[in-house]
Amino acid sequence: MDTRRTVSILLTVIALLTPEVVPADASSGCTSSNSSSFTTIDAPGASFVSATGINPQGDVVGRYVAANVTHAFLFSEGVLNSIDVPGASFTAGRSISPQGHIVGNYTLAGIGHGFLLHDGEFHSIDVPGAVATTAFGINARGDIAGIVTSGGTDHGYLLRKGVFTTFDYPGASATQPFGMNARTDIVGAYTAAGVLHGFLLTDSGFTSVDVPGASATGSRGINSQREIVGEYTSGGVTHGFLLNDDVFTTIDVPGATQTNALGINESGDIVGGYVAAGVRQGFLLCR
Repeated sequence: MDTRRTVSILLTVIALLTPEVVPADASSGCTSSNSSSFTTIDAPGASFVSATGINPQGDVVGRYVAANVTHAFLFSEGVLNSIDVPGASFTAGRSISPQGHIVGNYTLAGIGHGFLLHDGEFHSIDVPGAVATTAFGINARGDIAGIVTSGGTDHGYLLRKGVFTTFDYPGASATQPFGMNARTDIVGAYTAAGVLHGFLLTDSGFTSVDVPGASATGSRGINSQREIVGEYTSGGVTHGFLLNDDVFTTIDVPGATQTNALGINESGDIVGGYVAAGVRQGFLLCR
Protein backbone atom coordinates (compact mmCIF):
# COMPACT_ATOMS: atom_id res chain seq x y z
CA MET A 1 0.00 0.00 0.00
CA ASP A 2 1.03 3.57 -0.63
CA THR A 3 0.21 6.00 2.19
CA ARG A 4 0.06 9.67 1.30
CA ARG A 5 -0.28 12.30 4.01
CA THR A 6 -2.10 15.50 3.25
CA VAL A 7 -2.34 18.94 4.80
CA SER A 8 -5.06 21.53 4.96
CA ILE A 9 -5.71 21.43 1.20
CA LEU A 10 -7.41 18.04 1.60
CA LEU A 11 -10.90 19.43 2.17
CA THR A 12 -11.73 22.73 0.53
CA VAL A 13 -15.15 24.27 1.10
CA ILE A 14 -16.84 24.93 -2.23
CA ALA A 15 -20.35 26.19 -1.48
CA LEU A 16 -23.54 25.74 0.49
CA LEU A 17 -26.11 23.17 -0.64
CA THR A 18 -29.11 24.77 -2.33
CA PRO A 19 -31.11 21.79 -3.57
CA GLU A 20 -33.97 21.96 -6.02
CA VAL A 21 -36.86 19.88 -4.72
CA VAL A 22 -38.78 17.77 -7.23
CA PRO A 23 -41.25 14.93 -6.65
CA ALA A 24 -40.25 11.29 -7.04
CA ASP A 25 -42.50 8.41 -8.03
CA ALA A 26 -41.43 6.18 -5.12
CA SER A 27 -43.08 6.18 -1.72
CA SER A 28 -41.28 7.11 1.49
CA GLY A 29 -38.98 4.12 1.94
CA CYS A 30 -39.49 0.57 3.18
CA THR A 31 -42.51 -0.41 5.26
CA SER A 32 -44.32 -3.66 6.01
CA SER A 33 -46.62 -2.94 3.07
CA ASN A 34 -43.83 -3.02 0.46
CA SER A 35 -41.52 -5.65 1.94
CA SER A 36 -39.94 -7.99 -0.66
CA SER A 37 -41.01 -5.71 -3.50
CA PHE A 38 -39.38 -3.38 -6.02
CA THR A 39 -40.22 0.32 -6.04
CA THR A 40 -39.18 2.57 -8.91
CA ILE A 41 -37.24 5.75 -8.13
CA ASP A 42 -37.69 8.29 -10.92
CA ALA A 43 -37.21 12.01 -11.48
CA PRO A 44 -39.65 13.96 -13.70
CA GLY A 45 -38.11 14.73 -17.08
CA ALA A 46 -35.12 12.47 -16.50
CA SER A 47 -33.76 10.24 -19.26
CA PHE A 48 -31.58 8.25 -16.82
CA VAL A 49 -31.86 7.51 -13.09
CA SER A 50 -29.57 5.35 -10.95
CA ALA A 51 -29.77 4.84 -7.17
CA THR A 52 -26.35 3.98 -5.74
CA GLY A 53 -26.41 4.31 -1.96
CA ILE A 54 -28.81 3.80 0.97
CA ASN A 55 -28.24 4.39 4.68
CA PRO A 56 -29.89 2.70 7.71
CA GLN A 57 -32.64 5.35 7.77
CA GLY A 58 -33.58 4.51 4.18
CA ASP A 59 -32.28 7.75 2.64
CA VAL A 60 -31.17 7.08 -0.95
CA VAL A 61 -28.60 8.89 -3.10
CA GLY A 62 -27.73 8.58 -6.77
CA ARG A 63 -27.73 10.51 -10.02
CA TYR A 64 -30.09 11.41 -12.82
CA VAL A 65 -29.78 12.98 -16.25
CA ALA A 66 -32.16 15.70 -17.46
CA ALA A 67 -31.62 17.88 -20.54
CA ASN A 68 -28.26 16.12 -21.01
CA VAL A 69 -26.97 17.31 -17.61
CA THR A 70 -26.13 14.89 -14.77
CA HIS A 71 -27.27 15.83 -11.27
CA ALA A 72 -26.88 14.11 -7.90
CA PHE A 73 -29.99 13.44 -5.85
CA LEU A 74 -31.07 12.67 -2.30
CA PHE A 75 -34.35 10.77 -1.99
CA SER A 76 -35.74 11.03 1.54
CA GLU A 77 -39.25 10.77 2.98
CA GLY A 78 -40.81 10.58 -0.47
CA VAL A 79 -39.09 13.66 -1.88
CA LEU A 80 -36.22 13.76 -4.38
CA ASN A 81 -33.81 16.65 -3.83
CA SER A 82 -31.52 17.66 -6.68
CA ILE A 83 -27.90 18.32 -5.64
CA ASP A 84 -25.33 20.16 -7.77
CA VAL A 85 -21.85 21.38 -6.96
CA PRO A 86 -21.91 25.07 -8.00
CA GLY A 87 -20.29 25.60 -11.40
CA ALA A 88 -19.92 21.88 -12.09
CA SER A 89 -20.94 20.37 -15.42
CA PHE A 90 -21.55 16.96 -13.80
CA THR A 91 -22.49 15.96 -10.24
CA ALA A 92 -23.21 12.40 -9.02
CA GLY A 93 -24.12 11.12 -5.56
CA ARG A 94 -22.58 7.76 -4.67
CA SER A 95 -23.06 6.95 -0.95
CA ILE A 96 -24.66 8.29 2.23
CA SER A 97 -23.63 7.68 5.84
CA PRO A 98 -25.93 7.08 8.84
CA GLN A 99 -25.36 10.75 9.75
CA GLY A 100 -26.60 11.84 6.31
CA HIS A 101 -23.20 12.83 4.93
CA ILE A 102 -23.01 12.29 1.17
CA VAL A 103 -20.02 11.51 -1.05
CA GLY A 104 -19.78 11.50 -4.83
CA ASN A 105 -17.96 13.14 -7.70
CA TYR A 106 -18.20 16.21 -9.88
CA THR A 107 -16.55 17.67 -12.97
CA LEU A 108 -15.35 21.27 -13.04
CA ALA A 109 -13.38 22.78 -15.92
CA GLY A 110 -12.92 19.31 -17.33
CA ILE A 111 -11.33 17.85 -14.15
CA GLY A 112 -12.95 15.14 -12.02
CA HIS A 113 -13.04 15.58 -8.25
CA GLY A 114 -14.58 13.73 -5.34
CA PHE A 115 -16.80 15.55 -2.87
CA LEU A 116 -18.13 15.26 0.64
CA LEU A 117 -21.40 17.04 1.46
CA HIS A 118 -21.32 17.60 5.22
CA ASP A 119 -23.78 19.78 7.16
CA GLY A 120 -24.83 21.67 4.03
CA GLU A 121 -21.32 22.36 2.72
CA PHE A 122 -19.42 20.76 -0.14
CA HIS A 123 -15.80 19.75 0.43
CA SER A 124 -13.56 18.72 -2.44
CA ILE A 125 -11.64 15.42 -2.23
CA ASP A 126 -8.51 15.14 -4.37
CA VAL A 127 -5.75 12.57 -3.97
CA PRO A 128 -2.44 14.45 -4.40
CA GLY A 129 -0.99 14.00 -7.89
CA ALA A 130 -4.15 12.41 -9.29
CA VAL A 131 -5.60 13.09 -12.72
CA ALA A 132 -9.08 12.47 -11.27
CA THR A 133 -10.61 11.43 -7.94
CA THR A 134 -14.02 9.87 -7.24
CA ALA A 135 -15.54 9.22 -3.79
CA PHE A 136 -17.76 6.12 -3.77
CA GLY A 137 -18.19 5.02 -0.16
CA ILE A 138 -18.52 6.55 3.30
CA ASN A 139 -19.24 4.93 6.66
CA ALA A 140 -20.33 6.09 10.11
CA ARG A 141 -16.70 6.76 11.16
CA GLY A 142 -16.27 9.13 8.24
CA ASP A 143 -13.87 6.87 6.34
CA ILE A 144 -14.13 7.46 2.59
CA ALA A 145 -13.16 5.07 -0.21
CA GLY A 146 -13.02 5.59 -3.94
CA ILE A 147 -11.08 5.62 -7.18
CA VAL A 148 -7.99 7.64 -7.99
CA THR A 149 -6.85 7.88 -11.62
CA SER A 150 -3.10 8.29 -12.07
CA GLY A 151 -0.42 6.81 -14.26
CA GLY A 152 -3.01 6.01 -16.90
CA THR A 153 -5.09 3.64 -14.77
CA ASP A 154 -7.51 3.40 -11.81
CA HIS A 155 -6.39 2.60 -8.26
CA GLY A 156 -8.25 2.34 -4.99
CA TYR A 157 -7.87 4.69 -2.05
CA LEU A 158 -9.03 4.92 1.55
CA LEU A 159 -9.20 8.31 3.25
CA ARG A 160 -9.10 8.07 7.04
CA LYS A 161 -8.42 10.92 9.46
CA GLY A 162 -6.85 13.07 6.75
CA VAL A 163 -4.56 10.37 5.35
CA PHE A 164 -4.92 8.79 1.91
CA THR A 165 -3.88 5.15 1.50
CA THR A 166 -3.86 3.81 -2.06
CA PHE A 167 -4.18 0.13 -2.95
CA ASP A 168 -4.40 -2.25 -5.91
CA TYR A 169 -5.64 -5.79 -6.31
CA PRO A 170 -2.49 -7.91 -6.89
CA GLY A 171 -1.77 -8.31 -10.60
CA ALA A 172 -4.71 -6.15 -11.68
CA SER A 173 -4.50 -3.59 -14.46
CA ALA A 174 -7.22 -1.51 -12.75
CA THR A 175 -8.77 -1.46 -9.26
CA GLN A 176 -12.11 0.29 -8.61
CA PRO A 177 -13.62 0.42 -5.10
CA PHE A 178 -17.38 1.08 -5.05
CA GLY A 179 -18.68 0.43 -1.53
CA MET A 180 -17.71 0.19 2.14
CA ASN A 181 -19.36 -0.88 5.40
CA ALA A 182 -19.07 0.26 9.01
CA ARG A 183 -16.07 -2.06 9.56
CA THR A 184 -14.30 -0.47 6.56
CA ASP A 185 -14.58 -3.65 4.52
CA ILE A 186 -14.35 -2.44 0.91
CA VAL A 187 -15.90 -3.96 -2.22
CA GLY A 188 -15.34 -3.14 -5.86
CA ALA A 189 -14.08 -4.47 -9.17
CA TYR A 190 -10.71 -5.21 -10.67
CA THR A 191 -9.54 -6.05 -14.18
CA ALA A 192 -7.03 -8.83 -14.83
CA ALA A 193 -6.18 -10.28 -18.26
CA GLY A 194 -9.02 -8.24 -19.71
CA VAL A 195 -11.68 -9.78 -17.42
CA LEU A 196 -13.71 -7.87 -14.82
CA HIS A 197 -13.97 -9.47 -11.37
CA GLY A 198 -15.45 -8.36 -8.07
CA PHE A 199 -13.42 -8.09 -4.89
CA LEU A 200 -13.77 -7.87 -1.13
CA LEU A 201 -10.99 -6.20 0.88
CA THR A 202 -10.90 -6.83 4.65
CA ASP A 203 -8.21 -6.72 7.31
CA SER A 204 -7.27 -10.21 6.11
CA GLY A 205 -6.62 -9.03 2.56
CA PHE A 206 -8.29 -9.38 -0.84
CA THR A 207 -10.85 -12.00 -1.89
CA SER A 208 -12.02 -12.30 -5.50
CA VAL A 209 -15.79 -12.36 -6.07
CA ASP A 210 -17.06 -14.08 -9.22
CA VAL A 211 -20.56 -15.29 -10.03
CA PRO A 212 -20.17 -18.83 -11.42
CA GLY A 213 -20.43 -18.89 -15.21
CA ALA A 214 -20.42 -15.10 -15.55
CA SER A 215 -18.25 -13.34 -18.12
CA ALA A 216 -17.92 -10.30 -15.81
CA THR A 217 -18.65 -9.58 -12.15
CA GLY A 218 -18.52 -6.36 -10.13
CA SER A 219 -19.13 -5.94 -6.39
CA ARG A 220 -20.86 -2.63 -5.63
CA GLY A 221 -22.11 -2.48 -2.04
CA ILE A 222 -21.67 -4.18 1.35
CA ASN A 223 -23.28 -3.96 4.80
CA SER A 224 -21.97 -4.88 8.24
CA GLN A 225 -23.27 -8.45 7.89
CA ARG A 226 -21.00 -8.68 4.82
CA GLU A 227 -23.95 -9.11 2.50
CA ILE A 228 -22.59 -7.98 -0.88
CA VAL A 229 -24.56 -6.70 -3.85
CA GLY A 230 -23.36 -6.12 -7.38
CA GLU A 231 -23.84 -7.01 -11.01
CA TYR A 232 -22.76 -9.76 -13.37
CA THR A 233 -23.02 -10.47 -17.08
CA SER A 234 -24.05 -13.85 -18.42
CA GLY A 235 -25.13 -14.61 -21.99
CA GLY A 236 -24.80 -10.93 -22.83
CA VAL A 237 -27.36 -9.87 -20.17
CA THR A 238 -26.52 -7.92 -17.00
CA HIS A 239 -28.19 -9.01 -13.73
CA GLY A 240 -27.91 -7.86 -10.16
CA PHE A 241 -26.80 -10.21 -7.41
CA LEU A 242 -26.84 -10.62 -3.64
CA LEU A 243 -24.03 -12.63 -2.04
CA ASN A 244 -24.86 -13.87 1.45
CA ASP A 245 -23.10 -16.72 3.29
CA ASP A 246 -21.28 -17.72 0.09
CA VAL A 247 -24.58 -18.08 -1.81
CA PHE A 248 -25.33 -15.92 -4.87
CA THR A 249 -28.93 -14.87 -5.51
CA THR A 250 -29.83 -13.19 -8.81
CA ILE A 251 -31.73 -9.90 -8.66
CA ASP A 252 -33.82 -8.96 -11.70
CA VAL A 253 -36.49 -6.27 -11.78
CA PRO A 254 -39.56 -7.87 -13.47
CA GLY A 255 -39.74 -6.91 -17.15
CA ALA A 256 -36.25 -5.37 -17.16
CA THR A 257 -33.63 -6.10 -19.79
CA GLN A 258 -30.84 -5.07 -17.41
CA THR A 259 -30.58 -4.85 -13.61
CA ASN A 260 -27.70 -3.43 -11.55
CA ALA A 261 -27.69 -3.81 -7.74
CA LEU A 262 -25.55 -0.96 -6.43
CA GLY A 263 -26.09 -0.43 -2.70
CA ILE A 264 -27.31 -2.19 0.45
CA ASN A 265 -27.99 -0.98 3.99
CA GLU A 266 -27.91 -2.61 7.43
CA SER A 267 -31.49 -3.87 7.04
CA GLY A 268 -30.62 -5.54 3.75
CA ASP A 269 -32.64 -3.08 1.62
CA ILE A 270 -31.09 -2.78 -1.85
CA VAL A 271 -30.93 0.06 -4.38
CA GLY A 272 -29.79 0.13 -7.98
CA GLY A 273 -30.89 0.75 -11.53
CA TYR A 274 -32.71 -1.12 -14.28
CA VAL A 275 -33.58 -0.73 -17.95
CA ALA A 276 -37.12 -1.37 -19.21
CA ALA A 277 -38.47 -0.33 -22.61
CA GLY A 278 -35.11 1.34 -23.24
CA VAL A 279 -35.39 3.69 -20.24
CA ARG A 280 -33.03 3.61 -17.25
CA GLN A 281 -34.67 4.07 -13.83
CA GLY A 282 -33.66 3.59 -10.22
CA PHE A 283 -35.10 1.01 -7.86
CA LEU A 284 -35.49 0.27 -4.17
CA LEU A 285 -35.85 -3.39 -3.17
CA CYS A 286 -37.23 -3.67 0.37
CA ARG A 287 -36.35 -6.86 2.21
